[in-house]
Amino acid sequence: MKKRSRIRVPVTQGMKDIYAMDMHLPYQSACAGKFTVVAFSRLAAAVSVVRYALELGQTKTPQAIPILDAAIAVLHHVRQRGDTTGIWEISESERPSVLEGIQVAEMCIGTLSVAQLEQAADLLLVQLNSETSA
Repeated sequence: MKKRSRIRVPVTQGMKDIYAMDMHLPYQSACAGKFTVVAFSRLAAAVSVVRYALELGQTKTPQAIPILDAAIAVLHHVRQRGDTTGIWEISESERPSVLEGIQVAEMCIGTLSVAQLEQAADLLLVQLNSETSA
C-alpha cells in the first residue's frame, strides 16, 4: 500500500497580514498609550501561536524561539501589571524585546504551514482553558 504524503498548505500573504495586524496594531496602541486588554490579548496570542508552531514543527530557525520566549516573558509581566493595576502598557524598556519578537514572528510565519498554526492555536487554547478552570 502506498503511503500518502501529507499536503502542506503554506501560509498565504493574507494570513501573514492578519498576524502582522494582530501584532503591530496592538504594539502601536501600546506605544501611543491606548493599549487595552483586548489589544494585549491579540498581540500575546499571535506571538505565542507562532512560537509554539515553530516548536511543534521542529523549526529550522531555532534561534527564533529564545527571542520569542523573551518577548512572551515581557508580555507576561505586562499582563501581571495590567491585571493588578488595570493599566495596560508596554514600558519604554520593554518595547525593544516585544518589537524584536514581533519581527521574528513575522519572519518565521512563512516557514510554517496553516496546519501547524492551527494545531498550535488549538493546543494553546486547551492549555489556557485547563489553567483557567483549575
